[in-house]
Amino acid sequence: MKSSHEVVNPPRPERALLVGHAGNNGRRVERSLEELALLADTAGAVVLDQVIQRRGTLHPATFVGKGKLEEIKEQVGRRNADVAIFDDDLSPAQVRNLEKALAIKVVDRSELILDIFARRARTRESRLQVELAQLEYTLPRLTGMWKHLERQAGGIGTRGPGETQLEVDRRRVRERIATLKRELESVAREREVQSRRQRGEFRTALVGYTNAGKSTLFNRLTRSQVLVEDRLFATLDSTTRKMVSPDRELVLVTDTVGFIRKLPHHLVASFRSTLMEAIHADLLLHIVDASDPEFRLQMAAVEQVLEDIADRPRPVTLVFNKADRLEDESAAGLRVEYPGSFVVSAKDGAGVDSLRGFLWERAASATRARRAS
Repeated sequence: MKSSHEVVNPPRPERALLVGHAGNNGRRVERSLEELALLADTAGAVVLDQVIQRRGTLHPATFVGKGKLEEIKEQVGRRNADVAIFDDDLSPAQVRNLEKALAIKVVDRSELILDIFARRARTRESRLQVELAQLEYTLPRLTGMWKHLERQAGGIGTRGPGETQLEVDRRRVRERIATLKRELESVAREREVQSRRQRGEFRTALVGYTNAGKSTLFNRLTRSQVLVEDRLFATLDSTTRKMVSPDRELVLVTDTVGFIRKLPHHLVASFRSTLMEAIHADLLLHIVDASDPEFRLQMAAVEQVLEDIADRPRPVTLVFNKADRLEDESAAGLRVEYPGSFVVSAKDGAGVDSLRGFLWERAASATRARRAS
């Protein structure tokens, strides 16, 4: 029996090998793998190395070709890897074949993101959303998971344990999905009631790519202390705080979950109730990490998600963050290229007062419009 003061060593972090597919754009896959490495780090893994498959078509059985598979296998043995993380979605058959060939666990990008969300979900709502997303990810893959138990012939004798268990699993998953959706609809109705109570108040929501600095800016604007981490998906649950002007003009500011390229569509759908704050806001502040060389691609990814979830377009103001990392001419160029945008540094506060004043003026204009109507 262990003594009460005995120290128990924490489990060793998983050692990960990253695998990407270049296709016709080698630079794009390198950036995507950099992002995958950040995701792996957020999930608690140690990234050992990366392997890139440079071929036009993917192998239907193993995603990568025979030669590249041997290279990955050699790396796994040499680096003592525990898991291979692929930057694209894999079919159940591909996962099964890869795990058999590599003798280690294999996960794809969607599964990794779902794992991060599961780790970071704190409230009942976000846990419901994550479970729903995981089940909707699993449901179409159940057939492949039970493939090894299926019979090849038809007719009598084919209704074996594989088919029976598959149907049982499908039914249970569908029933749980239906239950989760009902519970989330109830949450959405509660949010709608709260929104009606706040109809007379000007509401703005911070949206943007993950790790763009939304939570840091949120804290600056509202003088709050929400969690800030230099990791992807630090924020899952939306948080709303009041911002009151010297003239007692009120603005409700909401911090929301960040978006990412290749974000599983079922995850976006599951988090729709959380994103309702953004859908119903009077103004969206699209926060952009202006120091990222691919910020335009990140902007496009965010715009696509907003288009998918919103029932109608909302006014959007661009806010280019991390100005402390930019040259003066770069910041000036952004203001010219994107008229009406703001260039700020949530870290040191530069430009935040101007943004705060803009929000108060928008709130005052909305108040005047309501009184005139």
